[in-house]
Amino acid sequence: MTETKCRFSVIMTVYDNAEEVEQHLQDFLTQDYEPGYEVIVVDESSTDHTDDVLKLHKQQYPQLYSTFLPKPNLNVTRRKLALTIGVKAAKYEWVIFSDIHAFPPSATWLSEIAESLDSRTDIQIGYFKKGTICLQAFEDITQASSLIRKAERTRADGHHGKRLKYLRGKYDFIVVRADKAHDVLKFYEQKIGLRQLLGLRLSVMCHNLR
Repeated sequence: MTETKCRFSVIMTVYDNAEEVEQHLQDFLTQDYEPGYEVIVVDESSTDHTDDVLKLHKQQYPQLYSTFLPKPNLNVTRRKLALTIGVKAAKYEWVIFSDIHAFPPSATWLSEIAESLDSRTDIQIGYFKKGTICLQAFEDITQASSLIRKAERTRADGHHGKRLKYLRGKYDFIVVRADKAHDVLKFYEQKIGLRQLLGLRLSVMCHNLR
């Protein structure tokens, strides 16, 4: 897909992440990407100075938008609700679900994603590897459902991983058509039993070993 036809809304949630926001948000906001993009941060009512850090960044970066989810963060299911708020605020045709801990390895992150998209792709699962990105493309959301369900089961940070992310079904970001974004969130933070989890692990491993 040519970059002139592709714009992104990068969405993430934060809670008491003032230090991480101060260190890493700039990596999202300084992408060398001419078609344009926006970064939407949903604050889950942080109790530290996350809001102050966001306000300072908004003064410098007009493509940054922030909102908040009321009340303290009492359970992990609030992250799904916070991301839903972010999707509703998104104005571009592609949504990227990311995380302040999984910051872009370079200023060409968005350009690399745009170059990999085509008309048959509904969703891509992204991994950071030694300063570059790896992407798994799926033509349909349901094809990626096992991976998403396994990684996002009942834990707000379920998608994080350090090694063998690809084989273990852990990822750093998701790229999805905006009109399909709510379908992706349906698979977040599901309560999955041990037997179901084992089945999902095997499914992901078999898929990624092909």
